[in-house]
Amino acid sequence: SLFSRKSKESKALSHNATGWRLFGKTAAREGDPTKDPASTLSTEQCPQEEQQQDSDVSSCPQLPLAAGRRKNLEFEPLSTTALILEDRPANLPAKSMEETQRHKMEYEEMVAGAKRREMKEAQRKKRQMKERHRQEDSISNAMVIWNNEILPHWDTMKGTRRVRELWWQGLPPSVRGRVWSLAIGNELNITPELYEIFLSRAKEKWRSYSETSSVNDSESEGASLADRESSLDLIKLDISRTFPSLFIFQKGGPYHDLLHSVLGAYTCYRPDIGYVQGMSFIAAVLILNLEEAEAFITFANLLNKPCQMAFFRVDHELMLKYFAAFEVFFEENLPRLFSHFQTNNLTPDLYLIDWIFTLYSKSLPLDVACRVWDVFCRDGEESLFRTGLGILRLFEDVLLQMDFIHIAQFLTRLPEDLQSHTLFTAMANTHMVSRNRRWAQV
Repeated sequence: SLFSRKSKESKALSHNATGWRLFGKTAAREGDPTKDPASTLSTEQCPQEEQQQDSDVSSCPQLPLAAGRRKNLEFEPLSTTALILEDRPANLPAKSMEETQRHKMEYEEMVAGAKRREMKEAQRKKRQMKERHRQEDSISNAMVIWNNEILPHWDTMKGTRRVRELWWQGLPPSVRGRVWSLAIGNELNITPELYEIFLSRAKEKWRSYSETSSVNDSESEGASLADRESSLDLIKLDISRTFPSLFIFQKGGPYHDLLHSVLGAYTCYRPDIGYVQGMSFIAAVLILNLEEAEAFITFANLLNKPCQMAFFRVDHELMLKYFAAFEVFFEENLPRLFSHFQTNNLTPDLYLIDWIFTLYSKSLPLDVACRVWDVFCRDGEESLFRTGLGILRLFEDVLLQMDFIHIAQFLTRLPEDLQSHTLFTAMANTHMVSRNRRWAQV
């Protein structure tokens, strides 16, 4: 048929054009009229030959020469790199023997360089794979120890030196949520049933908001700032900005409704605090590691800790005490950087508030943040400030070269390629003792 004939011709053209042949030879098929490369070239490059049969001058007089010139090569060029070996067109001066030899040597150097890069990349991947297997074996062995030896005897084992060392190395993902829950505890005695009650209240409140288009609690007049901040609109806005690169907490994602429920139930459980920006990151990390009701219970108890309560209730007096204590250890551990920050009027509140509000889950890569959470559950609030000093130690040389604006921007969003082992090495070199006084004493 007419259409099938046109289809075959266009296919032949696309696979046998000069540009295509330059990058690699295509094997001819049986019965394909494109078996003869010379005829193919002449047909493709002179598509109007039939219309110019009466013309004395051919529009493609040099095609046979071009084909012949490429045939003189010992191989078919597989990339533009090999073009250096080609002869010049007939209308240009020919290459001298010296130039031809030089081009051949340059090409061989390029090929050798490509092979070296390829070998280096292969070795890098091999090292990465080896390290990955080592980590997987380590996690597997640690998981057996946690499940069989530590968790069944949690109360007696949690304070031992061996467990604390394993804890510092990082919890296996499969037991992380359970260890966090046990370490944080449930001093508030919240039950799953209580969570369901507050979740029902939250849903009723949202339904009321939707019907009345009001952000005020229908049960109270003259709503406080906390009540206004617990509005559905603010929670929705913050959820959309929670781990946006994961695409799992945004609307339509698998964890959107779950995160919405936990945050809504908490605003009803603690209307005196309400919803505060940054809570969504903490709740999201817990949801990734715990079941819904357990995540809520751990979330409520975590925010009830003195340090978190001081920040989320914006207790200025207590927050200033935390900042002052941090600066004592900052000056003790990193005197040069401390002086640089002082010169640039960079106070701890400009970066610590964001770190403490989200427990580093917004500023650090998620896997590194989870390691920080591991140690936080082991050592309490002291580890949060130790982590901050570890970050400053790790990037001290970089920060010393920056001014106020660039330091603030850098500390708000730390490098994505930050590795947990480098951070924890910096943290291990940070001493939380000043003049024989520990963190709690300071």
